[in-house]
Amino acid sequence: MKMVDEYRNPEKIRALSEAIRAEVGDRGYRFMEICGGHTHSIYRFGLNELLPENIEMIHGPGCPVCVLPIGKVDEALTLTNDPNVILCAFGDVMRVPGSKISPLEAKARGKDVRMVYSPLDALKLAIDHPDKEVVFFAIGFETTAPSTALTIMRASQLKVENFAVFCNHVTVGPPIRSILESADLDLDGFVGPGHVSAVIGTTPYDFVAEEFGRPLVVSGFEPIDILESILLLVKMVNRGEAAIYNQYVRAVKREGNAAAIAAISEVFEARPSFEWRGLGFIEQSAYRIRKAYAHFDAEARFAMEEISSPEPEDAICGDVLIGAKRPENCPLLGSQCTPEHPIGALMVSSEGACSAYYTYVHRTLVATKG
Repeated sequence: MKMVDEYRNPEKIRALSEAIRAEVGDRGYRFMEICGGHTHSIYRFGLNELLPENIEMIHGPGCPVCVLPIGKVDEALTLTNDPNVILCAFGDVMRVPGSKISPLEAKARGKDVRMVYSPLDALKLAIDHPDKEVVFFAIGFETTAPSTALTIMRASQLKVENFAVFCNHVTVGPPIRSILESADLDLDGFVGPGHVSAVIGTTPYDFVAEEFGRPLVVSGFEPIDILESILLLVKMVNRGEAAIYNQYVRAVKREGNAAAIAAISEVFEARPSFEWRGLGFIEQSAYRIRKAYAHFDAEARFAMEEISSPEPEDAICGDVLIGAKRPENCPLLGSQCTPEHPIGALMVSSEGACSAYYTYVHRTLVATKG
């Protein structure tokens, strides 16, 4: 708690806000926070209200649940048609809508879908139920990929024959590149993700500065972390400097976590292409299970076919993910799409931009008007 209090000190927050205001010029600044965790912190602590009007914070595609296309949920749910299959997923994934129903709704209709807190929970289910096929619906960036990799390695060591993984782990670099290559979105810099960077380090972002001339600051998630990162970005933009800076030094090393990176490399390899919500298909942007561990690949074991499902009508999830629109621009937000009855994944996830806006801004505005 001492650490948390230190990074929420009101006097330091006020001083950083004033320092940012003193540093900005007459121009506009457009910064993208890649990680949904930063989006929630910005809204939760009211940091957007502390920034000058000419600094615009734009939400990025760093929410693992949000970027998963609807077709992947539909693919996972096809497995539940087999009464011998137990489908396991994280809590956020349980409520993500497919084209017809979510995993939670499938469970309510009698399908064997179970929430787990880690892939090891799914492995234990397989060990405890040798008569069933247990499939873990794996999602997430490099943050969660090591735990899935280590679980597959453990399953191999124990020779668990009835455990498999539907792998949808993605990587953070390619979508950033895709956004930078977009002619429709002009950004001055990035607040880089903290949790992902604790695994991969900061070197994978070098291309942002070297190829595209944009600064990126890897940031922690507390108010002082984020304001320090924005101040650093403003200073670099004013100096015409493009560099990668690590603000989150208490958790992130330049070289990353060697053990976690080794586990990923042991079990996974890059997919030729993977579909992202809002960004379409991006090359080398996701992992698949290597042939050495093919027995644990649900796609191969169950001969899963790829499904492409359209986004809900009038929903703008994809545009919000790439920063082209903001949550408040969605005609469904707060009326048809709420946390209790989500239409889009961005309202479901604990890192979703729409969830953050609804929780910390929309409800306050409605209450004020009422």
